[in-house]
Amino acid sequence: MVHLEMIMSPCHGIVEEVSIQSQLRIYEWEALFSIKKNNGKIEIVKIGISGEVESLEVEKGDEVIPGMVLAFIKEDLFVSGSD
Repeated sequence: MVHLEMIMSPCHGIVEEVSIQSQLRIYEWEALFSIKKNNGKIEIVKIGISGEVESLEVEKGDEVIPGMVLAFIKEDLFVSGSD
């Protein structure tokens, strides 16, 4: 069973940088997107999962709003740690 996780925008703003590519692997807490908020500050979007980028829904220069989907990640379902 494949589990897709949505990465959503936490704020209003413009996508300054997309640090990931479709079909590539991401790791926990890696910087995925940079969004320049309306007040000029940069918001770095990170997520606490690892997996493969299933699809990107935005690109550099796109305007985003809170809750807007930025990407879908095919989450790794590996259990980490020891027995």
